[in-house]
Amino acid sequence: MNRNIRKKVAWTCPPGLGRFAALDHWVRAAEDEGWSEAEVQQVLDEVVEADDDKAGHEVLAYYSARP
Repeated sequence: MNRNIRKKVAWTCPPGLGRFAALDHWVRAAEDEGWSEAEVQQVLDEVVEADDDKAGHEVLAYYSARP
């Protein structure tokens, strides 16, 4: 994991979602906040490469801030 992006997306993950459904919501929030395509792609890659849903959610949590 590269995790060189320090900014955070203000969003809350809806309960009960797998990592890919959660990622869809996260991407929309990141785009609304003006994240670049490269930044979004980096997070997307990290979530896809995660070993399981738990690890994928941990990636999203790292790049998230509670609104």
